[in-house]
Amino acid sequence: MSTDAAAKGNLKVTPARRRRRMPPEANIFLVLIAIALVYELLGWIFVGQSFLFNQQRLTIMILQVSVIGIIAVGVTQVIITGGIDLSSGSVVGMTAMLSASVAQSSTWPRALYPSLTDMPFFVPIGVGIIAGLLAGFINGQLIARTKIPPFIATLGMMVTARGISKWYTKGQPVSGLTENFTFIGTGIWPVVVFLAVAIIFHIALRYTRYGKFTYAIGANVQAARVSGINIEAHLVKVYAIAGMLAGLAGVVTAARAQTAQAGMGVMYELDAIAAAVIGGTSLAGGAGRITGTVIGTVILGVMTSGFTFLRVDAYYQEIVKGMIIVAAVVTDVYRQKKRAKV
Repeated sequence: MSTDAAAKGNLKVTPARRRRRMPPEANIFLVLIAIALVYELLGWIFVGQSFLFNQQRLTIMILQVSVIGIIAVGVTQVIITGGIDLSSGSVVGMTAMLSASVAQSSTWPRALYPSLTDMPFFVPIGVGIIAGLLAGFINGQLIARTKIPPFIATLGMMVTARGISKWYTKGQPVSGLTENFTFIGTGIWPVVVFLAVAIIFHIALRYTRYGKFTYAIGANVQAARVSGINIEAHLVKVYAIAGMLAGLAGVVTAARAQTAQAGMGVMYELDAIAAAVIGGTSLAGGAGRITGTVIGTVILGVMTSGFTFLRVDAYYQEIVKGMIIVAAVVTDVYRQKKRAKV
């Protein structure tokens, strides 16, 4: 009798176990395939061309999403802790200006710092990354030490960083960049940087103490504190990393454009948040994966490229993007309620 009961129990448990073995990103990946196939079908109906089998279009799309992807990796970690980062787009603009200003060629007649021209490529790259790291560190200190809500702290940094980028050159663009700096934005290099960042932090979140602490804080901050985690120090670390990745994205952006302008990175923070949420990162904290964020970033890129391919006006694109973000958040809320019932 007990054997029969155990057998029945196994029959009930086995499908659930099989479902749990499915990676959480599987459904998101299926959504990506479905969206791509819809654009392929609409392309043949309305344009008479293939959407998927156009190498130039796909290359441009991947290059465009790589910068958002770099930011999204950092934003994902912030959201997992239960926070938010609204400053990343402005930090991109600020760091693009700062790094470009020390990457100018001596042949450029209007160099911002004539004595600092023709610098080795690692100097402007380092300047951009360190400036982003500093911005993220300030965010983390404000949130962890003064208990300011992340929304307010990063909103303040968003405005401040954008103001610095405009003040730095009085609104003038920075051009005449050296080739040994712009190489990081040419060819496949932005994608290589994005994938390298994604792999590094996927490993860090999944297999290291840093990742365990990050998830623990987002899941239950009081339980994490009782278990001995230094909440304040870890939050500073997470926000500093997010700022550093935004700085790296600013460097890549300036290198790709071969110039820097104060308006760079506008709305990038919302795209990065959208990529993370679409990829399954919960705004309630405690859940999310870098692999899902990568897929969410590609979904955003496919949608933008698809709308352009179908010649849909830009303002319609923004409307649809906003609807998708809301739908992703609603789905997350439903998922959280279902998980709480279980």
